[in-house]
Amino acid sequence: MAVVTGESLKSELEMFDIACQDDTILDKMVEQCICNRIQADEMVLEWVAYSTTKNGLKLTTDTLEYFEHEVLNKKNKSKQSFKKEETHNRTRDIHSLQDLIKAEEEEENLLDAYSTPAKGSQKRALTTPEHPHSKRSVALLTSPGLLLSQASSSPSSTPSQKYSQRGAKGEVVVSFGAVQGTRWAGRKESGAGVQLELLEGPEDSLRCSYKYMFQRLRDVRNVLTEKIEELGEGLKAHFNIEEFSPVSLPAQDSITVLGQVCCDSNGKLNAHSVLLEAGPEQGGQQIPVDLSELKDYSLFPGQVVVMEGMNTTGRKLMTSKLYEGVPLPFFTSEVKMEMSEEPLNVLVACGPYTPSDSLTFDPLLDLINVIVRDRPDVCLLLGPFLDSKHEQIEKAQVTETFEAIFSRCVESIVDGTQSVGCRLVFVPSQRDIHHHFIYPQPPFSLPSLSKDQAQRVTLVPDPCTLLIDGVTFGLTSTDILFHMGAEEISCGTGTDRFSRILKHMLTQRSYYPLYPPVEEVNMDYEKYQSFGQMPLTPDVLVIPSELRYFVKNVVGCVCVNPGRLTKGQVGGTYGRMLIQRSAASDDGTRVSPCLAAQVVKI
Repeated sequence: MAVVTGESLKSELEMFDIACQDDTILDKMVEQCICNRIQADEMVLEWVAYSTTKNGLKLTTDTLEYFEHEVLNKKNKSKQSFKKEETHNRTRDIHSLQDLIKAEEEEENLLDAYSTPAKGSQKRALTTPEHPHSKRSVALLTSPGLLLSQASSSPSSTPSQKYSQRGAKGEVVVSFGAVQGTRWAGRKESGAGVQLELLEGPEDSLRCSYKYMFQRLRDVRNVLTEKIEELGEGLKAHFNIEEFSPVSLPAQDSITVLGQVCCDSNGKLNAHSVLLEAGPEQGGQQIPVDLSELKDYSLFPGQVVVMEGMNTTGRKLMTSKLYEGVPLPFFTSEVKMEMSEEPLNVLVACGPYTPSDSLTFDPLLDLINVIVRDRPDVCLLLGPFLDSKHEQIEKAQVTETFEAIFSRCVESIVDGTQSVGCRLVFVPSQRDIHHHFIYPQPPFSLPSLSKDQAQRVTLVPDPCTLLIDGVTFGLTSTDILFHMGAEEISCGTGTDRFSRILKHMLTQRSYYPLYPPVEEVNMDYEKYQSFGQMPLTPDVLVIPSELRYFVKNVVGCVCVNPGRLTKGQVGGTYGRMLIQRSAASDDGTRVSPCLAAQVVKI
């Protein structure tokens, strides 16, 4: 277990936009981490979740006491009881299990006798191989046809009180570009004549599901090797480097080496655990790296870099200079496209589309109302649409198939925006419980859509590069910001963490440059090599995250985190942009097609 310090906790808190300068608070959190045997990142995640459920509770020594009592102590008790129960369960046979089931049914029947009819019979499904269809399985979806109405599929059939009581509806929380006096509305004929297609083309894009779980370690190694060599060629050309030296060859002079950053253990990367792993052409070995002579750096596992330094013994590289990657050029069309006088209005929203305490789709209904009001030309809707992390889904309190719920959800969006006529783009998420849990993720399949409906709907994979009226959009629903933010180490960079991570993505030319990926991302490296890379630097990069929303210009690319439409039990945010492709300026420099952008509370 890594040592938890006040600085590490402070750094983790800053990722969630929580400023803490009070050493007493940090010391208290360090004490709680040690007593409960948890890491700094896990501690901060638990606090953010607890604070969110308490309407944004402020971080103080008193609230930490409540947090320890209500969260940390209970987690410890549950862990201990789980261990005891696990030991006890090993001695149970099928007869004792059936006795337990019978006793539990009698107990619930007794409770039903004292409950009102409206509240009775709300029991979780419990089945055994001998009794596959228990009488206790009940239909929790009172009215399947009214999925997006007040009568939802939650057992309580009541909407989230915290969401319905939210304040500051429609408040603009982030602005970018020339927003003064901007009219946030689509063209006169919304969606008409909009050219929308995948940049890669039909033959080079991920169009349908594929077989996975068959990759070999050798194939993964080949993909990583090709990645090192490809980015190395770009670095060599950009920085005029003659050749790369083997990483483990002893030399008395300064050498230049190419490799991939990795950690010397299974723990979190830090300044003393950095290794540089070279490709086969440079020996294919790993060597420890000393970063003490570097004044500023930003590194993460999987990053391909060039380092310059001394390696007199062949056992450690004393790094004196670091060369990071360079981004690809922007899109330039050889075919002349007509330029519209009116800008394109693009709305961006990311799930979950329900509060965490209810399966009512009220937030989605509100979003549909926003679409009808503002009449955007294109709506980019990213998953999860049916969140695998939702409380009622985790507890198996939904008896209808996930595919049926999702299908009706999409049809409601399509029907609800029919009067607007806007183009709809659906991007899947790793958290969509009904869909393939693999990265890169194939697009949704919606065979139930009519021909007229299908003309307005575009189904794309995660990730993808989309071309909208000559403007390139990079889209991904996977929270790479959160994943890389937990792994990146930096020193003296002078830039915020979001900008650093976004620059890494653009210079590493990948939608997911982290290696190894986090546990919740199941990577298929053969498909990743074909569909997980950036074919160019997008004009706009849409990258939703659990972290704080923003709009930033990073190396000429406008990066948008619209936030999530719901955050726990409360309302979240969505984004909107005005896009217009323009010619180069008088001096020949590129002009960003993103005229303005905002993040707005739902």
